[in-house]
Amino acid sequence: MHNATQRRSTGATWRVMTGTFIVAALWFGAPAHAACPAGSPQLIVYHAGSLTAAFSRVETAFTQQTGVCVVDVSAGSVDLARRVTAGGEACDIYASADYEDIDRLVKPAGYARYNILFAQGEMVLAYTTSSRNAASIADPAGVFNPPVSIPMAAADWHLQLTQPGVTVGGSHPFLDPSGYRADMIFQLAEDHYRVANLYDRLVTHYVLTRPTDALGKTYDYQVIYQHSALAAYEADATKSYRFLKLPDDIGLGNPELNRHYGQAGVVVPGLHAPGTDRTVRIPATRVVWGVTVLNSAPNPDSAVKFLQTLFGPEGVSAQTATGPAPISPPLVSRDDYDELPQALRSIVSREPEDR
Repeated sequence: MHNATQRRSTGATWRVMTGTFIVAALWFGAPAHAACPAGSPQLIVYHAGSLTAAFSRVETAFTQQTGVCVVDVSAGSVDLARRVTAGGEACDIYASADYEDIDRLVKPAGYARYNILFAQGEMVLAYTTSSRNAASIADPAGVFNPPVSIPMAAADWHLQLTQPGVTVGGSHPFLDPSGYRADMIFQLAEDHYRVANLYDRLVTHYVLTRPTDALGKTYDYQVIYQHSALAAYEADATKSYRFLKLPDDIGLGNPELNRHYGQAGVVVPGLHAPGTDRTVRIPATRVVWGVTVLNSAPNPDSAVKFLQTLFGPEGVSAQTATGPAPISPPLVSRDDYDELPQALRSIVSREPEDR
């Protein structure tokens, strides 16, 4: 990747959002640890929002099998990591939308010893029939009939997003992988198309969204996980929701292109916990979810049993039905395998080579 994009990957572009980040980082939200009856056995699960559908099913099965009440907390993965480390919130299981968050943020802070890769996917470009350029953003040769057929983006999609008035909505890159993956995709798009200053132009069209914002109304496009886009389409009674595939070397879905993806990246503030760096570079990789039992877990035995459920038939079935796609058996690095609880070693595989 050319030097201009490498310089942008320092994350300096987001310095204008530092004020927003500080406010968000200081507001950790309610821990919500009072969801279970007092004195009852419980398990505290912090997970990415993109895992909500699958984890809801797994948590129900786990409670039925064990009688353990699950406290479910969902938010941006980087935000959750900060809530556990700098915020001191009690948590048993941390499941991130980007396994790199565990390796780059949680492990160095001393809160985890291993990282299990258990699900995978890719990023797509979502919009609605009311979005600006909706009639021209898809490849005209494609047919939108998900999940059977999902069109590619038009050859000039990257230029259409930079037209006046067009906005790409998303979360803050300092809080959520879907936010920083949009930034990574903008970097990869400039490298792919060789358009001068394309990254800078795309970033000026990126807007931070709030829960009250709506795709196709307050913003035009969104970089989103494919399984989340499919769920949004299926839930849309008007069937005005649309999404498109991005070129292979941009969409973060091809494991064979991991080395290429890694040339892009973002620098985020560290967790600000003892022993951690003030800033951390997170490289782009194919979209893979990671999970760990935290060293500080108040209910470690129940946490291991939950992962056994997640990696077992119920968990694989839940992910297959709702996404993200399961990695079965889950993968761990050779070094991390030695750190696993004995009960998990027989149901995961060691990675044969570098990620």
